[in-house]
Amino acid sequence: MTQPGVQDVEGLLRRLAPQALGVLVRRYGQFDACEDAVQEALLAAVGQWQNHGIPEHPRSWLVAVATRRLIDEIRADRARRAREDAVADLEERCQPAPDEPEPSEHDDTLTLLVLCCHPALTPASQIALTLRAVGGLTTAEVASAFLVPERAMAQRISRAKRMIKASGMRFELPPEGERADRLRAVRQVMYLMFNEGYTASSGSQLQRVELAAEAIRLTRMLHRLAPADGETAGLLALMLLTHARRAARVSADGALIMIADQDRSLWDQRAITEGLALVEHALASAAIGPYQLQAAIAAVHAEAPSAEGTDWRQILALYGLLERIAPNPMFTLNRAVAIAMVHGPRAGLAELAKIEGDERLAGHHRIEAVRAHMLELAGDRPGAAAAYRAAAQLTTSLPERRYLESRAAVM
Repeated sequence: MTQPGVQDVEGLLRRLAPQALGVLVRRYGQFDACEDAVQEALLAAVGQWQNHGIPEHPRSWLVAVATRRLIDEIRADRARRAREDAVADLEERCQPAPDEPEPSEHDDTLTLLVLCCHPALTPASQIALTLRAVGGLTTAEVASAFLVPERAMAQRISRAKRMIKASGMRFELPPEGERADRLRAVRQVMYLMFNEGYTASSGSQLQRVELAAEAIRLTRMLHRLAPADGETAGLLALMLLTHARRAARVSADGALIMIADQDRSLWDQRAITEGLALVEHALASAAIGPYQLQAAIAAVHAEAPSAEGTDWRQILALYGLLERIAPNPMFTLNRAVAIAMVHGPRAGLAELAKIEGDERLAGHHRIEAVRAHMLELAGDRPGAAAAYRAAAQLTTSLPERRYLESRAAVM
């Protein structure tokens, strides 16, 4: 046994949870029952490991305890007497003792990620199930991240698991021809999870740092499992370079601070260094993709000594390339900002007019916020004030609303 306090129990369990779940699902199927059993094993581990020390083979401990929980659950369900033969079979294959090493250190985490990001699920369900099954978060923690009641989140996760079961998907990586598409889905889930953590879509807090950090941890795991994938490296770089600014984005009273006004000495230089290295290597060694290009844009901001020293011409060129390979109205909106910074606010407003009718941006506060900023740069203070107020009415984030209202007030 390792003495208590030698390792971070919570961090260790977060790393081991998907591995233990992967072992059970690969052996026995029944994703929902296996996931519940692993969650019970995690709760048991927290109490026992903190009081009595960490076992010599912690993953084997979790697998053995979860397997016993799985068997107990089947036994306790009197409505499933017909499964007695399955119980006996499980007992025969049960791990001997919690401290005995696993025969194989095969890591099923990538397969588990692919399963949680099944295309039959909605993006919200994919994120929730990934946080629960791969991230090792409790249902209460996932509910807190989404700002919804625990009961509602439990129902969402249960529906997701039922859909996976109904789909008949086997616990294995998809065929080679489908693997790129499924990996793309996993990256999208990680991207959405990070964005929600970096700038919360609603609520009183601008950031949900724990959610963004969890997205980084899982993406780092994905990068380790698929090191040759340039887009995964680009996504991790994008997260690191963006999250590096978190300490400078909010004032002591919780107010939003835009990048131009941030104290850059508060930026996390270690994260920036790692992110720069990742994106440079990915751009040099893999086919260029949208995550790599977004990371390259974040890198330009990270390397700028000041807001005035930002190379906006390079950013404009990168957004132009990004628009060509991955058309997206939000990229077009960001390119309009870059045009304003390079060619002046009137040029930016002309570009903005081209995308105002895009239905995908309808009702989004950011188009009005960008308009307000450009009108302010152009010297149209009444127009800027009106646009800032319009943007404030559209956002559901309290810190963003307060910032936009404060800008309108000083125009």
